[in-house]
Amino acid sequence: MRPNQQIKIFRTISVLEGISFLVLLLVAMPLKYLMDKPQMVQTVGMAHGVLFILYIIGALWMFKMLNWTWKTLVIAIICSVLPFGPFYVEKKFL
Repeated sequence: MRPNQQIKIFRTISVLEGISFLVLLLVAMPLKYLMDKPQMVQTVGMAHGVLFILYIIGALWMFKMLNWTWKTLVIAIICSVLPFGPFYVEKKFL
């Protein structure tokens, strides 16, 4: 697989992970706690968990492939737990 394809895949994962985190925080969690409907948290939470793991693996792959510094890798990983962090990584480092 070419490097451009790998970067495109990581970009897609980054955006999807960011969206899933926002949906979890802004839609699913309020439904769970304000309307007593935990089903969406289970569904969105699972999707977000899978995307989070793929994001971390992708960040490690980009670290190796793009010769990121350790600082860049740490920033990318920290951004994975911030609501708009993956979008920042996608724009700044890719």
